[in-house]
Amino acid sequence: MAETSAERQAYASPRRQLLRGIGVAAMAGLLAACQMVPKANGPATPPPPQTGGDNVGPGLPTDTDRHRVALLVPETGPNADVGMAIANATTMALLDSRTEKVRITTYDTALGAAAAARQAVADGNKLILGPLLSEDVAAVAPIAREAKVPVISFSNDSSVAGNGVFIMGFVPGQSVERVVAYSRAKGHQRFGALVPKTVYGDRSTAAFRAAVSAEGGTLVAIESYDRSATALSGAARRLANAGPIDAVLIADSGGNAIRAVPVVKSTGNKQILGTELWNTDATLGGNAAMRGSWFASVSDGLYGQLAAKYRTRYGKAPYRLASLGYDSVLLTVRIARDWKPGTTFPASRLLAEDGFGGIDGIFRFNNRGIAVRALEVSEVGAGGFRVVDPAPVKW
Repeated sequence: MAETSAERQAYASPRRQLLRGIGVAAMAGLLAACQMVPKANGPATPPPPQTGGDNVGPGLPTDTDRHRVALLVPETGPNADVGMAIANATTMALLDSRTEKVRITTYDTALGAAAAARQAVADGNKLILGPLLSEDVAAVAPIAREAKVPVISFSNDSSVAGNGVFIMGFVPGQSVERVVAYSRAKGHQRFGALVPKTVYGDRSTAAFRAAVSAEGGTLVAIESYDRSATALSGAARRLANAGPIDAVLIADSGGNAIRAVPVVKSTGNKQILGTELWNTDATLGGNAAMRGSWFASVSDGLYGQLAAKYRTRYGKAPYRLASLGYDSVLLTVRIARDWKPGTTFPASRLLAEDGFGGIDGIFRFNNRGIAVRALEVSEVGAGGFRVVDPAPVKW
């Protein structure tokens, strides 16, 4: 059963009213730095949240038969559409799993992530799903830790993981490692990269250096650029003239890759490599220079089915990050089979060696609390993407 903030207004405590006094943070520019998977053309307005059917009185209802789980996402503000897509996906997962043991209550982080976490803990929730942004995770973590409530966040910022915080987001380094390993296996020896001067670019650079070294390749050059067309072209020209290179990683959006690739290839053909940022960009195959490029990402096969069901139910397209909400519920339901309601969540079970499965394939948390994912490698073609190296189906 999923609850929303609107439903809780009828029995909100004075303490909860403090949430209204906290200013809404300007998160639009930070979302790209904290969540690196591009979103599809999502709804212009948030789809209506699902409502619970429980009769409620003053205070939160007593529920001794189900696990109380908090979902912390933005329900208002600039990221409300993303947050509500995640919330709707959790409702779908509850329905699809047919569980009667888990009750999810949604708290609006746009009104203050720390205040939302305090209220979630006060309401008796034993597990927190979310929040979305890394700075919100940092605000929530000490509150949850003191209450011995684990956090399974949708962030992909590995710096906030650990000490009771687990992150489910798509960590860019894993995509870089996977595509470099595949390229190396295909005989490419000398590598170069184009990376933006962003948090994502910095993480990709570190992963690229480590991956090339681990695979026994040679790192020729890495060129970085500010987010402007002039800077991108200049960096691409410098890389093109850096000497013989077999493969070039472009750790940026598909649109910027399209602009850079003709320049990169101007001094000779090179294998172009990309990241998970490309996995929802249907325009790539329309550019002849991009055809034959490789990138690594989670599989979109099951996500396509989820998206179709989502459209049928809500009349809108979901955001790509909605799958994280869905899979977080599947994970919770699995552990809830022998987790006694009202007791501390057994966080140690999140470290199960066989991991978990979901819409985005199999994954498992490492000892740092980071979701390690099984990724596939796809090739860009005129008619779309073709999987050239499938993701493993078991560890």
